[in-house]
Parts: sequence; structure tokens; C-alpha cells
Amino acid sequence: MSVTIKDIAKIAGVSYATVSRALNDHSEVSEKTKEKIIQITEVMGYSPNAIARGLVRKNTNTIGLLIPDITNPYFPEVARGVEDYAISHGFNVFLCNTNWEEKKEYDYIRVLREKRVEGLVVAPVSISSHQKIEEADLKTPVIYIGSKSGDKNENYVILDNAKAAFMATEYFIELGHENIGFIGGYENSSSNVDRVKGYRDALKKHCLEKEINVVKSSSYKRSSGYALALELIKEGRVPSAVLAANDIIALGVIEALETHGYTVPGDVSVIGFDDILFASLPKINLTTVAQPKYEMGGVAAKILLQLIGCNNVDGDKILNQYIVEPKLIIRGTCRKK
Repeated sequence: MSVTIKDIAKIAGVSYATVSRALNDHSEVSEKTKEKIIQITEVMGYSPNAIARGLVRKNTNTIGLLIPDITNPYFPEVARGVEDYAISHGFNVFLCNTNWEEKKEYDYIRVLREKRVEGLVVAPVSISSHQKIEEADLKTPVIYIGSKSGDKNENYVILDNAKAAFMATEYFIELGHENIGFIGGYENSSSNVDRVKGYRDALKKHCLEKEINVVKSSSYKRSSGYALALELIKEGRVPSAVLAANDIIALGVIEALETHGYTVPGDVSVIGFDDILFASLPKINLTTVAQPKYEMGGVAAKILLQLIGCNNVDGDKILNQYIVEPKLIIRGTCRKK
């Protein structure tokens, strides 16, 4: 028969309520009583003993990781980097998938606060994510990954998104393209905003910012890329080149174009972002802007553990605002105009 809190209370000579309060780190229970109850739970094999011990000692050796789309191969790579670094330094990770929903992001933040995580790595849903963290009164370090949250004092690990989009757009221009479109993700995502800026800056530099150049944004899903490309087809405004805000969107764009009689890169050249595993498959062969996803996850975890005050963080201290240089991977979805 499994051990219950009532069994613990009987041996400790205290009430059931006192045991419950002790395991929830309630201020009304003395530290001596908490330690006594923890020792009993360990001897009797009460299952939550590790969590309870952490509460008494004011640490749980756990961090939270919020990602917006577990189905996008970009985020599992980031998550693996966070997890591998955290585990190698004695920390466990609670993984939460927010599905690009602001309410779900806020709900998970509150849940992780209740779990007493010592810090958060967040791939934010929007530029207002920091406000939800402030509202939740988390009181633990937070680092954002992939995109910023809108707080100028935040900690983050991001790609230089404006530079990356500028680089990709300029590559189109070098190939002779003048009618270049941008199909983006969520409009209130800082990475999307920065990529639009880089795209427009490249067009301005080469005096190519015309009305025919299009910017369309919706979500970071393949279905969004398909739908937005379909809009351009129906409007008769298909550019000769399309920069997509991620590889998943790019795949949707290519699917829409090829379904409706266009060839890639014959009629339309396409560049994505992220360099997910699928991008290099021979039948896709997508030109894309690479991000070192796994490494970025590890760097984010390292910075977070630095902020927590972990004593065994290896190597030199990393800046809390870490910007990664982009790299254009040229494959088979672009051609000269």
C-alpha cells in the first residue's frame, strides 16, 4: 500500500494539515518541522520527496521551457539544446507548448510559478509576453529565445533577424529579381517585425521598394504560407521571388505555387528561415537562412543558470543579450531572373 500524507502526519505527531503546509513551504510551519517531515517522507518513500525537499531548501533544480509550436522542427531542436545543457548541470526541464496562444502562454507561466521553477526559457508568442510574466509575479529569471518580448531590459538569445532578412533579400536582388514579396508570421512577433524591416531595408538600398512588393503576415504555420500565396495567385500579384518568415511557411508557399501551375524556382524563387531538417531533403532542397538551433538552446540555458546563480556553469560568462549571426544556405529553390 502506498504511503499517504496521513501516514506521515501520524509518525510526525502533527496534523494532516501541517504536513500539507510543510510540503507546500507554508510560512506558518517552522523550518525545523519542515525538515522533520521531509526526513520522514524520505524514509517512508513518499513519492513527492524530491520536490518537497527542494521546497524546504528553497530550490527545486527545475526550469520551465515555453515553446509556441512543438510540430515545427525548429523548436524541438531548441528544446533539446536547453534540456541537454540543463540536465548536464543538475536541472530538470518542464516543457510547455503554447500553440501560439497568448492565454495558454499566461496559463503555463502561472502553472510553472506554482511548480516553483527557478527560471524560464521562453520562445515568446508576442512582443507583450513580458507583461504576462510581470502579471504572474514569477520572481525568477527569464530568458527569451528566438524572439524578443518587448522589454528593453530583457535577457535573450536571438538571430540578427533584420540582418538575416536583408541578406536573403539582397541575394534575390543579386540574382536579378526586382519584384520580391515577403510572407511572414504573426505581426506582433518581434522576429517577424525585424525580418520585415530587413527585407524593406534591402529594397530601399537598391531602390526597389515599389507598390508591387508585397508584405503579407498571418501565422507561422504551413497552412498560412499556403493561404497567403494563394491570395497572391488569385490577385494576379505573384512575385518572381518570395522570402518566407520560416521554412514551414516556405513549404506552404511552394505547395500553393506548384498546385496552381507555377514552378519553383522556374517561375518563383523561394527562401525560408531556420534551416530545419526537412529543408535539406533532396526533393525540397530549400534555400534558407540557418539558425544554430541546438546551440542557441544551450546558450539560453547557460545564461539562465548564470542568472539563477548556479555554481557549476562551465566556461566564461555569456552576455545576457546574445545575438547570433545569420548564415544563408544556398540550395535549389532560387535561380537567376
